[in-house]
Amino acid sequence: MLSSSSRWRLCSTCIGPLLRTAARRRHHRARFQSSTTAPSGNGPEISPILLQRARAVAAEHQQLAAANAENYDVAVAKRIGELGPVSAALKEWDDAQNSLEELNTLLHDPSSDAELRSLAETDIQATTASLHSLASKLKRSLIPPHPFASMPCLIEIHPGAGGSEASLFAQSLLNMYTDFCTRKRWPTALASYTPDDSTHEAGLTDALLEVNHPGSYDVLRTEAGVHRVQRVPATEKKGRTHTSAVSVLVLPNLPDSSANGDGLDYDDPNSDYYISPTEVKSETMRARGAGGQHVNKTDSAVRLTHLPTGTVVAMQDSRSQHKNREKAWTLLRAKLAQMRREQREAEVISMRRAAMGGVARTGREDKIRTYNFSQNRVTDHRCGVESSDLDGILGGGQSLETVMGSVREWMNEEEVKGLVAEEEMKLKSKDRNGNGTGNGNGKK
Repeated sequence: MLSSSSRWRLCSTCIGPLLRTAARRRHHRARFQSSTTAPSGNGPEISPILLQRARAVAAEHQQLAAANAENYDVAVAKRIGELGPVSAALKEWDDAQNSLEELNTLLHDPSSDAELRSLAETDIQATTASLHSLASKLKRSLIPPHPFASMPCLIEIHPGAGGSEASLFAQSLLNMYTDFCTRKRWPTALASYTPDDSTHEAGLTDALLEVNHPGSYDVLRTEAGVHRVQRVPATEKKGRTHTSAVSVLVLPNLPDSSANGDGLDYDDPNSDYYISPTEVKSETMRARGAGGQHVNKTDSAVRLTHLPTGTVVAMQDSRSQHKNREKAWTLLRAKLAQMRREQREAEVISMRRAAMGGVARTGREDKIRTYNFSQNRVTDHRCGVESSDLDGILGGGQSLETVMGSVREWMNEEEVKGLVAEEEMKLKSKDRNGNGTGNGNGKK
């Protein structure tokens, strides 16, 4: 014969909805009886400024969705789609935060029985863990998408200081990215390659790798910057470690023309992709290096110089001057679009520094990663991650992808800090102009 308490004991699955209902009733009653806000429990904090921004975005999303339901407009629908992820992430976070507050109210209510409090404690742990994930999701949703994120990319590799060692390591990096793309089944092609004839081993003086997979730019942009290698060269008789450097530039791989429905306009002078033909000096010359008898007989190589910026690109890999010219224009357009984007980012960064107390971004000239052969260690200097799988990284394996993922997380964190700094500056500007009253929390 079961005791009365055993007969009426409910499983946690059955009692969960009842628990939340009871918690909600007590929570609302507590709010009604007191003007103070219920405790938020152990949930992760999100900057009030970010929440304010998210709520403004969600409000705009709701207004546009209601208006577009009556009078449909393509441009408005596109904007609704852009705002949707923020609105959805905010709702998930709000729901979880409300659940946590309700559970804490129930937990601290002396009228709750022991079994309900025990279940509330378990539910609080699960909800808190969920809130951490939802907070990260909400922050990420507020980061504006990179304009080149969905594009394929070009990886340009140049050896820097270090002589032949830099040339050899540049070849290693080219192999690393090629192997990485092969593992992910992304098609690649060498758009340009110049071997270093001064080395007895395989080295290069410059290379341009096409990665023809949509979205590869967003993955591989973590690799832009200066890669440093520390190792003992094969020709070093005294066993001394030499340090060399290789520069990696990641560019968007733009289509040959803007008539492809991608929203790119090469003819709009206000577009990042526009280049005035009058500002470009075009030269043809005979190709140099290996390539057969045609090398010394035809002016197939093309060099373009953008006069306002001094940007120079050259192509000679094809026997066709027309194909080399097309590739050169594509590369020049990509370089200038990237440069214009970086100039705008630099302006934003200069405004953020005062609020953030430091530099918010690593530029292409900065050392981003060190490959130490004697210690079998790879260190990324942006996010601080270290790996002892040097061979796996240089082989384009999972370890390289793990490092890239850590760098992307670091980039996201820096972007979030930047968003907070921007919003704080806007509020301070309003305060100075007499149009605001504080930081959005009732505090000055």
